[in-house]
Amino acid sequence: MSEMILTPKRDAQICGLIGTGHFLSHFYMLALPPLFLIWRDEFHVSFAMLGLAVALMSGTTAILQTPVGFLVDKHGARRFLVGGTLLMALSVSAMAFVHDYRLILLLAVCSGIGNSVIHPADYAILAGSIRKEFVGRAFALHTFTGNLGFALAPPIVAGLLLVTDWRGALLIVGLLGLPVVGTILLQSRILSDQPKVRSAKPVGAAKLLTSKPILAFFVFFLLSAMSGSGITSFLITVLGKLWATPIEVASMTLTGYMVGATCGTLVGGWWADKKGSENLLGFVTVLTLIASGLLLSLGLVPYPEFILPFVALAAGVCMGSSRTPRDVMLKDACPPGEIGKVFGFVSAGLPLGSALMPVPMGLLIDYGYTWMVLPVVATLLGLSLLCAGGARSMAASHRAQHMQPAE
Repeated sequence: MSEMILTPKRDAQICGLIGTGHFLSHFYMLALPPLFLIWRDEFHVSFAMLGLAVALMSGTTAILQTPVGFLVDKHGARRFLVGGTLLMALSVSAMAFVHDYRLILLLAVCSGIGNSVIHPADYAILAGSIRKEFVGRAFALHTFTGNLGFALAPPIVAGLLLVTDWRGALLIVGLLGLPVVGTILLQSRILSDQPKVRSAKPVGAAKLLTSKPILAFFVFFLLSAMSGSGITSFLITVLGKLWATPIEVASMTLTGYMVGATCGTLVGGWWADKKGSENLLGFVTVLTLIASGLLLSLGLVPYPEFILPFVALAAGVCMGSSRTPRDVMLKDACPPGEIGKVFGFVSAGLPLGSALMPVPMGLLIDYGYTWMVLPVVATLLGLSLLCAGGARSMAASHRAQHMQPAE
């Protein structure tokens, strides 16, 4: 990297390459649900079996992120980024040719293996390739493109189903990954791996990942994901049961939250770059408290229906704006050369948190405690702030004890 000329144009190229791969990884996650009704008739399977395809893809990703992070740190990120993106694309494309649903499940696992590479490889490359003064915005664009993949997958697949059958739709979206892989290969010279610095007191991988600051960051990510899952899974239901909000208005309210959360990541990236790392925790704390209050008010205040989407939009902007500083704080806490395994381990808390919340939140609603859903979400956000503060302070102490500059 020392031989590279670091320029804004190069930053933009790197963000484009990494962001496109991240877009695809999220896109493929939600490319399957629009096909469920068709697959149910085609393969004669239950909805539980249909859901298993997405669960296997997500679960495989979560389980393998940490071991893949070790490989990224040891062997470099670029080869894994290319291989993972190619495996995702080929796995989804291959689904177009199968006639046994069990092969769909197997290919979902293969796609999850490819997807497990994305977070550890992406963050290792961004940390090693992007100018220091642009890292926050680079992380923000990374999150933004992933969220965009989630948002665009269902309508794009649904649109393709209007002009072709489900096999043609999957083949088309799967093959979209091939030019992405080709572009990454052709432009790989501008991608640099994370810098490595000799440790004065070498720390074993297990000791690093079970250290107090890294575990605190893991819980921080976990609780953030749990609160977000509670909102996305049941906000429509909660508004309907508490205030008899029409489903159209409640759906617009959830859309407002999601749009705000997606766009807010760009605000957080700008703040992280312009205001410096020393201001990140305060920024995250203030925005999370505002978001918590706004979400809580949706369950306590009988807002006029036209106000609901705007309240949710403001809450989403605050939540999204806090996400990029969270990622930058974790990067700052990583010992040099260890970003792959740390981000692989900590970011596994995101799918885990999303998986933990729907069932208990559903039980609260089933047993007549709908009013408790949003207070639980607000409580989880508050607990996440405690973890954030502890993680930040412990990481600074831990890093000072174990690291010194390379000679």
